Amino acid sequence: MTAQTHILIVEDDGEIARGTARFLNQSGYRVSIAPDARTMDRLMKDARIDLMLLDLMLPGEDGLSICRRLRASNRMPIIMLTAMGEEMDRVVGLELGADDYLAKPFSTRELLARIRAVLRRGAENGGSEAMPRGHKLTFDGWILDPATRQLHNRDKVKVVMTGAEFDLLAALCERPRRVLTRDQLLDLTQGRAAGPFDRSIDTLISRIRQKIEPDPKDPLYIQTVRLGGYMFTQEVKPL
Repeated sequence: MTAQTHILIVEDDGEIARGTARFLNQSGYRVSIAPDARTMDRLMKDARIDLMLLDLMLPGEDGLSICRRLRASNRMPIIMLTAMGEEMDRVVGLELGADDYLAKPFSTRELLARIRAVLRRGAENGGSEAMPRGHKLTFDGWILDPATRQLHNRDKVKVVMTGAEFDLLAALCERPRRVLTRDQLLDLTQGRAAGPFDRSIDTLISRIRQKIEPDPKDPLYIQTVRLGGYMFTQEVKPL
């Protein structure tokens, strides 16, 4: 949370961009502004970006397309900004890999809280993860690929998963043999307190077990830890 933390605002509304940048500067962040994808790409080549505020509606390449493109090779935190009222647009943004979203108009206090939470999770993950993020992971003959967001079983058959299911399984696989509470898993996968798009962790675990466990009623891979949470029990290796 210092001036070295560099935030890129990708927003074509100059008034919103400048006002947000001014507030974040006063809060101790370094801030750059890009009104479109082309300017964003140039700025990202010239400087390290620690977090991006990405507007959904942009001239040329839109925010969803940008998010999809960045997530193919970059784990930089992304908070999507949207003025649209349709829930589906926000859901799609989260499914594509955005870490959080904020509907406009938003309060600066809420924006700052979201930024701090996302950066804090990134710092905690970077310091404690045993598995490298973005790399293919394998366990017991299965292959999980964060880049393509696909899971293949021992027979190399793709297992169909929702975005929320994949994110939760990835969070567990990246932290094998560690007990993770429900709150930690919610924080890692959805990045905010309970909201309209949150899924029950217990329900998602049940769905994942149906898809990967030899016997979902006697789970081998994802075990429930009483009064703790869940633990992925298998050895996980990067490919």
